[in-house]
Amino acid sequence: MPDAEDVRRIALSLPDTTEKTAWSMPTFRVAGKMFATLPEEETSIAVRCPKEERDELALAEPGKFWIAGHEAQFAWVRVRLSALEDEGELRDILADSWRQAAPSRLLEAHPRLGLPPAD
Repeated sequence: MPDAEDVRRIALSLPDTTEKTAWSMPTFRVAGKMFATLPEEETSIAVRCPKEERDELALAEPGKFWIAGHEAQFAWVRVRLSALEDEGELRDILADSWRQAAPSRLLEAHPRLGLPPAD
């Protein structure tokens, strides 16, 4: 099961990512734009997710994903670390959130980041 240190290590391995404390919790930013946080005593993460996908995830896997009340109007979803299968799943989730926040120059420089290998 991935933990807070895995979140930190994986998030900081993504290009141009920094860690900054905000709202008394660790947050991870790409080029200054937040893409992940470690709230809830570091047992979950909050990541960017389009609202339509977020709602589907929360309905399909409520033990893994949920929408915090104060984030309902934003495109963010919470993920329980204990419900993740492995580090690979955590990396995919963080990389997807990173791609949503990254500026186009970084997306162009790292077009395959976090995407599954081509067959």
